[in-house]
Amino acid sequence: MDKITFSGIDMILIFLYFSTVVFMGFRAGRKKNNDPENFLLAGRRLTVPGFVATLVVTFYGGILGIGEFSYQHGVSTWIVLGFPFYIFSALFAVLLAGKIREGESLTMPDRLYESFGKATGIFGSLLIFLISSPAPYVLMLGVLLQLIFGWSFGLSIVIGALLSVVYIYSGGFSAVAQTDKLQFVLMYSGFVMLLFFAVSELGGIGYISSSVPNLHLTWQGSISIEYIIVWFFIALWTLVDPSFHQRCAAAKNPSVARKGIFIAIGFWVLFDFMTISAGLYARALLPGISPVQAYPLLAEALLPPVAKGLFFIGMLSTIMSTVDSLTLISGATIGRDLIWRLRKNRADDSVSNTKIGIIITLITAIVISYLIPSVIGIWYSFGSVLIPALLIPVVSTYFPRYRLLGNHTLWLMLSAFTISSVLLMIGFYNGSQLEPLYLFGVEPIFPGLAVSFMLFFIFRWMTIRSRLNT
Repeated sequence: MDKITFSGIDMILIFLYFSTVVFMGFRAGRKKNNDPENFLLAGRRLTVPGFVATLVVTFYGGILGIGEFSYQHGVSTWIVLGFPFYIFSALFAVLLAGKIREGESLTMPDRLYESFGKATGIFGSLLIFLISSPAPYVLMLGVLLQLIFGWSFGLSIVIGALLSVVYIYSGGFSAVAQTDKLQFVLMYSGFVMLLFFAVSELGGIGYISSSVPNLHLTWQGSISIEYIIVWFFIALWTLVDPSFHQRCAAAKNPSVARKGIFIAIGFWVLFDFMTISAGLYARALLPGISPVQAYPLLAEALLPPVAKGLFFIGMLSTIMSTVDSLTLISGATIGRDLIWRLRKNRADDSVSNTKIGIIITLITAIVISYLIPSVIGIWYSFGSVLIPALLIPVVSTYFPRYRLLGNHTLWLMLSAFTISSVLLMIGFYNGSQLEPLYLFGVEPIFPGLAVSFMLFFIFRWMTIRSRLNT
């Protein structure tokens, strides 16, 4: 990895950042509370500012992945990793946000247990545990800490993961919501500062247009239409994203949830503009570097002491705010929705089991980071096999008229998950993890979704027919 140099004041600022976040997190959870609603949803008291801050920063944790993509492909990053997610976020706000807040469920698996029974709830919980894994963000945090401190990659991953979650063990979602307000300010401030120096020292649009490949400034870039379509389908992730569900459930009322998502979309558009612009500046100024280091090396080239430290704090904020949130969600899924529910004696409270789940999640995320050392690879693999299995079951829990029977839903989930997983593994086997070769060139998410929708219509027809005959 290329060397990043920091002044003494930069290092002091970074240490001060870590100390402040941990302090704020512990302070938010200073009151001992074993009530699941308070621990998992902060008592359902989120107002619009808090809702927007925690949703915006949590859903934008893949900052180094955005830098890598925008460095390689330019403006088309917005078409692939921006626009599809805006559409499905707006759809989520219209169709699901209010219904989630009006319900009594604390987690997404709660909905599956209540709607489809124990077996479907168990399998759904396992899938939700995977889709909410903080592994890709733990990986990014490890990369960033290695750049800053020069530690080994393994040590960087472990320390980064621990720093991100140590305070949620006692504070739960209250700690997440409080620290996210600070992270929100820092992530935007960091990129405003980077772009200010880029424009001041290099110039504006004229500099970029004369210094990057022409394709970087076109809407499609060097990306195939097929690849863009795949990412539109992967953006369906939004509809089954546990962090969206958690924040809507934690909102003060349905209006806060709906309004908050639309405001968040506006902030994402703004942040995408800044991050893609920064990626273009990196490509113009630093051709030939490792794309994943686009933002760190651009900061190294342009920013003086203090400004550099503050920019790296901004990047740390985007990642840490996602790691802590997803670790809490995954911890609740494995600890509360699996371990606690499967115990015959539930004398112990679900919060204690959630804390056990947080530890399991942390260990699992570190292991996955080693096994799949690619952020885009983790997103792609998980999205390809989990979205087909979860999309219809999760969304249908909020529309009773379209729900299938519990055993039918379980078969749908198992079938979609299996077909997508098998095709994904065949692609890896025939090619590689980075360049899979799929049967007939078909991406695994498409057969998975096709099976899911086909079984949905078959089972729904069987159910309607059965009712007409009784």
